[in-house]
Amino acid sequence: MTILHQKTCNPTLTSFDENCRQCVRLTEFLDTVRIQYPAYHAKPVPAFGDLSAKLLIIGLAPGMHGANRTGRPFTGDFAGILLYQTLHKFGLASHNESISVNDDLRLRNCRITNAVKCLPPANKPQPREVRQCNAYLSAELADFTAHGGQGVLALGNVAHQAGLMALGLTMKSFPFRHGAVHSLPNGLRLYDSYHCSRYNTQTKRLTAEMFEQVIARVCADLALPT
Repeated sequence: MTILHQKTCNPTLTSFDENCRQCVRLTEFLDTVRIQYPAYHAKPVPAFGDLSAKLLIIGLAPGMHGANRTGRPFTGDFAGILLYQTLHKFGLASHNESISVNDDLRLRNCRITNAVKCLPPANKPQPREVRQCNAYLSAELADFTAHGGQGVLALGNVAHQAGLMALGLTMKSFPFRHGAVHSLPNGLRLYDSYHCSRYNTQTKRLTAEMFEQVIARVCADLALPT
């Protein structure tokens, strides 16, 4: 999915808004999900982690029974298993799993967000929805760099493109490739990994060893304590 051909996000969107209804398709879908699952969060999902982090991890979007249910990125679904286990192994998380917003999990030098804050139908946001939501990511990245952030890890191509768009950069200059490291003009480093989805891990497109190699490189480059 190519999303960088046109940036049409609303420039008035800045800080995260749990009540955002800018994307008609997504808000209508969440309205139906709320009826079906009244106990679910079923709203835009905020970022989670250390406000003064050196590393910002960008995922795709909340999963139906994961972040959309719990209200925390990569929490409660399969995609979060490898992510939080690996973060814990390298000293970036206090525990090896994320269960709910009410657990005592803490991230160290690390923060997690998504390119799209709302659950998309079939877990596939449309390019215009990625663009619409990009102002939030742009604001997050501005705050991240202002607080000393140094590295961004994109989980998958869409997250990679969204991060570049938020920084006013193009895919052509910084193509996605698993394991790639891009030195960006503003001084940030952009790291690429395949998304830790069930499909990628079960098909072995992404193995635990591959993902650990990426996190190890990030920790070494950014001098993160492990």
